[in-house]
Amino acid sequence: MKDFACPYGTHRVISPDNALPQNAEQVDNTLPIKENELLIDVDTLNIDAASFHQMSKACNGDVEGIKNLIVKTVSERGKQHNPVTGSGGMLLGTVKEIGSTYSNKTDLKVGDKIATLVSLSLTPLYIEQIKEIFPERDQVKINGHAVLFDTGILAKIPEDLPEVLVLAVLDVAGAPAQTQRLVKPGHNVVIIGAGGKSGSLCAAMARDILGDSGKVIGIEPSPKGIARMQELGYYDSTLQLDAQQAVVCQKAISDATNGVMADVVINCVSVENTELSSIMCAKPTCDATVYFFSMATSFPKAALGAEGVGSDALLIIGNGYAPNHDQISLDVIRKHDKLKSVFERVYV
Repeated sequence: MKDFACPYGTHRVISPDNALPQNAEQVDNTLPIKENELLIDVDTLNIDAASFHQMSKACNGDVEGIKNLIVKTVSERGKQHNPVTGSGGMLLGTVKEIGSTYSNKTDLKVGDKIATLVSLSLTPLYIEQIKEIFPERDQVKINGHAVLFDTGILAKIPEDLPEVLVLAVLDVAGAPAQTQRLVKPGHNVVIIGAGGKSGSLCAAMARDILGDSGKVIGIEPSPKGIARMQELGYYDSTLQLDAQQAVVCQKAISDATNGVMADVVINCVSVENTELSSIMCAKPTCDATVYFFSMATSFPKAALGAEGVGSDALLIIGNGYAPNHDQISLDVIRKHDKLKSVFERVYV
């Protein structure tokens, strides 16, 4: 580890030179921490959905194979930074040590339970043992430690919600917060991957904003996801479609909106090649927005695909951060008892 302590964590970058921790090939995950760092005893990793899907597919769903891939990645890179998808996730743990000049201390003390709100793809991580993997919720129980840099954001775990539920919600907290910004009364909103964590939270937020105006339309490939969407009741239409089939999705949304199409499209899927479906479901004008929250998105495919179909819709990269996004997302769960019940059943 380099002697100086950079607030962005560059002192922990091993290779290549002059990289930041996120785009580094390898970071230093060793102890002790620097004076501007936070040391966390890690309990749970919440792996990014695209990353977990890729690892599961590579291992044919074998849990031991997924475990070995995670151990290999962290051993080689010093962080859970999937070399295929480029994504990470986030973690739940307990504050073990606070550096003397660590500045992000707001009411923080040793022993506090926290969730990190920055990606595992930039967080130095050491795994002593993987205790259990929960494929149905993309979570991994471990013994280990992680280091948070001075600029890293976090959330203290509230006492009124189960820890694992909080972790599941905060993992996708950027999506409902961005939905709150993008959706206006009267909009038609299409959510692709609408039966999952981020899709369900976005649907609840969109419904709150729209009330009886506009439409919330969900696209989901699995019968289980469709059943979950219908149980929640936020959607005007639930469409069981493969979002990799752009023309099929466009026709279905045209039928559902009487040809008007969507003002806002939110892509929450964990598979590749859904960029054009997202774009073609939106109005082809500059007052329409496509928000790619999915880390499976290829932004060259999105940009060049939009050109190819003559769409002027605004394409937004799925930034997982927005001011107060942790409280915004947790308040959605607190407000919607049925959604909270579904999350507790599926993710806790």
